[in-house]
Amino acid sequence: MGLLEEIGAKAKAAEPKLRNLPTVKKNEVLATVAEVLVREQQKILRANENDVAAGREKGMSVGLIDRLQLTSERIEAMAEGLEQIVGLEDPVGEVLGMKRRPNGLMIGQKRVPLGVVGIIYEARPNVTADAFGLCFKTGNAVILKGGSDALCSNRAIVECIQEALEDCGVTKDAIQLIEDTSRETAAAFMKLNQYVDVLIPRGGRGLIQAVVNQSTIPVIETGTGNCHIYVDESADLQSAADIVVNAKTQRVGVCNACESLLVHEKVKDAFLPVLADRLKEKQVEMRADERALPLMKGAIQATEEDWGTEYLDYILSIKVVNSVEEAIAHINRYNTKHSEAIITESYRNAQMFLDQVDAAAVYVNASTRFTDGFEFGFGAEIGISTQKLHARGPMGLLALTTTKYIIYGNGQVRP
Repeated sequence: MGLLEEIGAKAKAAEPKLRNLPTVKKNEVLATVAEVLVREQQKILRANENDVAAGREKGMSVGLIDRLQLTSERIEAMAEGLEQIVGLEDPVGEVLGMKRRPNGLMIGQKRVPLGVVGIIYEARPNVTADAFGLCFKTGNAVILKGGSDALCSNRAIVECIQEALEDCGVTKDAIQLIEDTSRETAAAFMKLNQYVDVLIPRGGRGLIQAVVNQSTIPVIETGTGNCHIYVDESADLQSAADIVVNAKTQRVGVCNACESLLVHEKVKDAFLPVLADRLKEKQVEMRADERALPLMKGAIQATEEDWGTEYLDYILSIKVVNSVEEAIAHINRYNTKHSEAIITESYRNAQMFLDQVDAAAVYVNASTRFTDGFEFGFGAEIGISTQKLHARGPMGLLALTTTKYIIYGNGQVRP
């Protein structure tokens, strides 16, 4: 048996034990993991320093370094996410209705774990803790395949989690890390369907498409984020500027950052020069269309490629449109079905935007940066699904469960 098969077999053996853990025990483990992460944060930070140093040496972008880097505050946020999961209702075992058939059968549905969840992700060590917390609370075993850029960090975090599991008398095979980061191992993992029930990719477009195209395991597709903000003719322009700057610059290397701005023609003269000054303060490169370009000092000409690009960097594309209808059409053509926002004081335009924009999260007068499991009250997230089957948007506990039918009879036979 090869290493991957051994990992898969251990996860499959652990899953029945996890499936039947009482909620009190699951919460005890999660609280202990949170304590261990904070207590052992220096160990995690030392490991992360090695990853960050290697990333800088390889010329990793500022946005990707930001995704990779851990701080005491970020580790404490990881622990807080686990503590929030403790406080959430356990969905496993919930009975979703029960109906009596004419023959007397009682038929209902019960929420159950998915089983063994595989996650392939890039340089996001916080995903390691989030994935464990959500999978464990829902009775799933998890196998993690992180990228080489975060291997030291992921290993340290998994060691802390496994220490907490053993301290609580629960199998450490509830979480396993595939440390071989080669493409060959990743490709083999995608075909481990005899052990893994669901595969979730988290990362850039290339990673996600590779998993979707190669996996023989059912995939929950998480999406890249070419997110837009549309500033309507009725917008409060001060609020609009604050929201755009936040959505673009609060963290540039995340999938819910704004990558493209649409501005109504009637407010372009008042809005764009002011916004340009604020974006320049944040060292944002502006790529503007022919109508926006003269109004934004320091901007360069946008190309067709810009409208479909997720930069994950201090770059923003800007386009002037004539109506909310044109903005919606542009967004639906170029977006990745992630997060879209309108800034408006018009109820009609807000409702039209909410109804017609095709995305997992659609905002009125707020930053796209809120598309996040923690911000949505899920404690953490397993990813942000941009597909339309089973789960969509930030995926919390419910997204990691499925259902089975439960049928009560009293001797019925089918005629």
